[in-house]
Amino acid sequence: MLTTDSAKVMSKGQVTLPKEIRKAIGVGEGDRVIFIRQGEKVILMNSTVYAMKIFQKEMDGEAEKAGIYSDDDVINIVMQIREENKK
Repeated sequence: MLTTDSAKVMSKGQVTLPKEIRKAIGVGEGDRVIFIRQGEKVILMNSTVYAMKIFQKEMDGEAEKAGIYSDDDVINIVMQIREENKK
């Protein structure tokens, strides 16, 4: 769904993000945002969410390459590492 809102650009280039926009992207005081430029468009995102999306994209298919296909596979790996760390 496309929604719009506006904000005034101040003398130092600062803007106040409207409350509904902050709520929609999950940011509050002290959080960081990222601006993604696509031609004449700019996407504003919560930087933590963006970083996670990039990480997920980079990791796509890596579990299968490592032979991990289920939750049980993950549990077995964790148990194996714990046993190795006890030694």
